[in-house]
Amino acid sequence: MKFASITISLIVLLPIWVLSAAPESSVSEPITVPLWVGGKAPNGDGTFDPKNAVMTVHRPAKPNGAVIVICPGGGYGGVVIGPEGHGIAKWLNEHGITGAVLRYRLPRGRSSVPLLDVQQALRIVRARGPKEWGCDPSRLGVMGFSAGGHLASTAVTHFDQGDPKSPSPVGRVSCRPDFGILIYPVITMGAGTHGGSRRNLLGVDPPKDQVELYSNEKQVTQTTPPCYLAHAKDDGPVPPLNSRLFHEALRSAGVESEYLELPSGGHGLNGYKGPMWEAWQNGVLTWMRRIKVLGGV
Repeated sequence: MKFASITISLIVLLPIWVLSAAPESSVSEPITVPLWVGGKAPNGDGTFDPKNAVMTVHRPAKPNGAVIVICPGGGYGGVVIGPEGHGIAKWLNEHGITGAVLRYRLPRGRSSVPLLDVQQALRIVRARGPKEWGCDPSRLGVMGFSAGGHLASTAVTHFDQGDPKSPSPVGRVSCRPDFGILIYPVITMGAGTHGGSRRNLLGVDPPKDQVELYSNEKQVTQTTPPCYLAHAKDDGPVPPLNSRLFHEALRSAGVESEYLELPSGGHGLNGYKGPMWEAWQNGVLTWMRRIKVLGGV
């Protein structure tokens, strides 16, 4: 199996239209879906949260079947729902991909809460997506940015096949994504992590087993789905070591992985615009075609 780790410079960037299909518009207004029924959002310890999480589904005019659950960043202290959420969904729609923007609950030290939300979102899309949104349940991905990248990397390393005894059709399906896309992600909870994300997720002085559990470079196995990563060399808040660790763990496990290391852009890649921002978008589309998520070459 072939793996790639790529560093680019400004002079080799191609215009976005070279690698992208002709843009398409969204088919209708987005649909907001609550994740948990009856005000019973689980906290992971047998208790429930009155605050629900929601997912907003953006459908393209001509869906090609691919669908991605999007996890915006925010250091686990907020959710950057605009540029790293709805803006990304609209870009995906231009290429026939359905985008489901996840407004997950903030952990406040309840480490399993965001993971439970993204797992539920993946189950809902897989169970309801084929009939309601034109989605192919075998082409379901997860994408995340910054701390949302940590959540997405948690989703690709912590999953189950569903509970066959669940009374709900949603509960009976797998929450394993078919692929992951991680853009300047937090990955580790050890050295090189983003301190605010770790503190908000695990608390001020987390036990070692929790640090290990959510250091996702240590949770990769042969069952982890293929992943694409992009990170700027000069990212200060979230060092590119995070992406390198995960990429190498995937390669060591024999899992398809591509890593695009950008020469500049910092955290957020120059404010979500410009050549560095376009570079990862072009790279993702090419990679999705290569792993047969999208049609074309």
